Amino acid sequence: MSTPSANNPLEALRPVLELLADGEVHSGQALGTALGVSRAAVWKQLQKLEQFGLALESVKGRGYRLPGGLNLLDAAAIETGLSAAATSLLGELVVADRVDSTNAQLLGLLERGGGHGVAMFAEQQTAGRGRRGRSWVSPFSGGINLSIGWQFSGGVQLLEGLSLAVGVALARALAEFEVPDVRLKWPNDVWCRGRKLAGVLLELSGDLTDRCAVVVGVGVNVGLPQGAAAAIDQPWIDLNSVCAGIDRNRLAAAMLNQLLPLLDSYPECGFAAYRDAWQDLDQFAGRPVCLRSAQREWRGIAAGVDNSGALLLEVDGERRSFHGGEISLRGQE
Repeated sequence: MSTPSANNPLEALRPVLELLADGEVHSGQALGTALGVSRAAVWKQLQKLEQFGLALESVKGRGYRLPGGLNLLDAAAIETGLSAAATSLLGELVVADRVDSTNAQLLGLLERGGGHGVAMFAEQQTAGRGRRGRSWVSPFSGGINLSIGWQFSGGVQLLEGLSLAVGVALARALAEFEVPDVRLKWPNDVWCRGRKLAGVLLELSGDLTDRCAVVVGVGVNVGLPQGAAAAIDQPWIDLNSVCAGIDRNRLAAAMLNQLLPLLDSYPECGFAAYRDAWQDLDQFAGRPVCLRSAQREWRGIAAGVDNSGALLLEVDGERRSFHGGEISLRGQE
């Protein structure tokens, strides 16, 4: 199976990144010895790290460090944490340092006839995608950026409610690490303590009435630098602020352990199998909310979701249903 083109300018820097990942001070001489290059060559590599948003610190008379270190993603470590079920469903695991968008990479594979069961992680995205045309902020090693490609037969109607079911799967993965106060926000967000922790973006390819494919894109905030997070246009939170120390490779494996079986069984069980679990975690259950589209807005009381994943809203004594698309949901005070 062909793999996505990573177009990876960080590949040559990976060895020095791995040495600095422990967060300790390393002298230029020690780095040069470990890498088999001169101190001048080490310095050139260190200068390049700052181009990727990595805050290299020089400690006078001692050397260099990356404050706080890096918990780098590693394919072998992720595979070690996979369940037997996930392993049997995984077509290929790709871990890239830097890509434009993991979703774009997987869509390209699917459109060329491949991509089924491929899971792609990236340390950084330069053009990460969010819902409704937004960008997804993904600084190097600051989160988990994952896309999975999956092919279906039977048409897009089989995928109703899938983004909500993916939210349930993510909540279950996070529960393994005892992350507190995880909730779900219709139609595609995972919240924690009233702020956005993760997002889901589904993108479709192929014949929407017969054989089609979906890319399930997931972004989880793990440790966002304040500078990078300034571009986020809504309240956000990361794992390090509520449950520090979670190993990213273990979390990545837990996510695949939930998501791959979900995708395999979803055409048969659909969202109905996840509806109760979603409603148990509904951020806005029973609360006043405002729904907005480009043309209008609706105000009412959130009343859960139906078996297709449509939002149920009590508006002036009438229960109405709303599907995703270009509609956004906000709570009201």
